[in-house]
Amino acid sequence: MLSQMQRLSFEAEGRYASDEELRFIPEYLKTYELRLQTYQKLQELEQTVIQQVQEKMLAQDPNILRSGNVDLAPKWKRDAIRTWRYSAAALLMDDTETLRDRFLLWFQTVMRAFGAQKSCNATYATMQEVVKQHLTPQQASLFLPILVLNQRLLGSVQ
Repeated sequence: MLSQMQRLSFEAEGRYASDEELRFIPEYLKTYELRLQTYQKLQELEQTVIQQVQEKMLAQDPNILRSGNVDLAPKWKRDAIRTWRYSAAALLMDDTETLRDRFLLWFQTVMRAFGAQKSCNATYATMQEVVKQHLTPQQASLFLPILVLNQRLLGSVQ
């Protein structure tokens, strides 16, 4: 929504926007209540989901959050929470473009620098499974594509 509004503001500068250019606004408003409810639910679920994701990941690979003798779990948790919150905001605003451009591409560089793609891939794959257990199908249909985007950008090895 923010990206679309910024684009509209730039493209329609000095003139009235056409009906076609304004079409995204009623579409956004149709889903606003569900987005708001889902955003609030994500806020409530944050700690539960992060904990369940961590437990599932460690059950599958006890060393996934370790680097030698260093326990990376506290850093992983901070990163997972940060990404969860940015993702929730993107859901509320219906703006994955801003999420991608202002957070994920930067964070992708950081994760690649530390070689964390494997844990990122596992994090967002597992998070998709866990989220499905806590959200309604309608809520999940809004949030899962964002988690897929997170997994694709943060978990891919290139």
